[in-house]
Amino acid sequence: MNEKKGNVKALLPIGIFLVLYLGMGILFEYVLKIPMGFYSIPIVVCFLVALLVACLQNRSVSFDEKLVLMGQGIGDKNIVIMILIFLAAGIFVGTVGRSSADSVAWFLLSILPAKFTVGVLFLISCFVSLAMGTSVGTITLITPIALSVAEASGYSVPLCIATVMGGAMFGDNLSFISDTTIAACNGQGCQMQDKFKANFAIALPAAIVSLIIILALSISQDPGQANIHEYSLIQIIPYLLVLIGGIVGINVFAVLLIGIISGSVIMLATGATPATDLLNNMGSGAAGMFETAMVAILVSAICALIRAYGGFDALLNGIRSVFKGKKGGQLGMGLLVGAMDIATANNTVAIVMANPIAKEMSEGYGISPRKTASILDTFSCVFQGIIPYGAQMLVALSAAAELGYTVSAFQVIPYLFYPFLLLISSLLFIFVFPERKIDQM
Repeated sequence: MNEKKGNVKALLPIGIFLVLYLGMGILFEYVLKIPMGFYSIPIVVCFLVALLVACLQNRSVSFDEKLVLMGQGIGDKNIVIMILIFLAAGIFVGTVGRSSADSVAWFLLSILPAKFTVGVLFLISCFVSLAMGTSVGTITLITPIALSVAEASGYSVPLCIATVMGGAMFGDNLSFISDTTIAACNGQGCQMQDKFKANFAIALPAAIVSLIIILALSISQDPGQANIHEYSLIQIIPYLLVLIGGIVGINVFAVLLIGIISGSVIMLATGATPATDLLNNMGSGAAGMFETAMVAILVSAICALIRAYGGFDALLNGIRSVFKGKKGGQLGMGLLVGAMDIATANNTVAIVMANPIAKEMSEGYGISPRKTASILDTFSCVFQGIIPYGAQMLVALSAAAELGYTVSAFQVIPYLFYPFLLLISSLLFIFVFPERKIDQM
């Protein structure tokens, strides 16, 4: 591989962002004791400061030329597609709401024996997150159910919380409407169903072993029966249509349009959403994606300048000096996005930041776009699923606290079987199983 001379100083904007975001996150969360402190920080403002730093660098390039470079970065086809999918996915989630996901949970709990309840919680969380495309939304929805199960059955509260978190990360990693999937696939220019196939081969073994361990820990107990709430199975149909459409390879915009239309009809017909509220819910769903879309825009502008200044060349040269060969390159990608996630506590932001670097790495190491997208999504979900200051953990602990349970992150972490097993599975598929084995699936 021919190495271009790089400029380490060009990476300063990334360093500025990480210092601002991570530094203030630690200050808010652990010094000032602000609940959800990491998520009180205006991430868009931090990226704007980083962009300002990038604009002040390299005076040999005029400001007008820098604007052209930023415009080219933002105007990239994959960035435009990513933003549009973010907004469409937000409208879909706003349309169908959470009542349909609630129905899945209570339906499964009603038909299976009580001694399998914790295992069922894992399966419910897997399906709901796969359908909704959000781990945080799944945890918000299912954690109160899990705590009800723990109270009624006597199962360990940390085990039940960790079980929901693990299942939520399964869907976050695989869902066609997850912002991590959208960011990884469009950043690498691969089809979502191709990434799904590569990713599923890695995630499924980890999920199966996790389920076995959960059942082994819980099946010997004699639990009580949780009180089952009312549910409506017809509300599950939009999620199933989106899931099936994505798997069979229908264009993602067509899939989301089908989900929005079917969801609108069903929510109105069942009376779950008044007609006057439907458009407002769609707008709220799209608005929920505005920050993510803005992050994608700002990161694209910053990365365009860093690339032009030689920052990516410097970073790639450093990576190549440490990680040799195709397998080493894949591990380097995984650790890169993992480090970004640890610093930002946001797996979508981590993927968006790592995307352009990983794209160049994939070309240099000869790694396929679908494998690259899979690695970025998988490793970001591994780290996001276990860091004690991530939104998933904080939301779960907050839900427990609201219901009167005092649980710490370090009580939950030992039961987070799925993220740890996903890491092991990912490493096996990098170092033991050649990529062509996955391509045959």
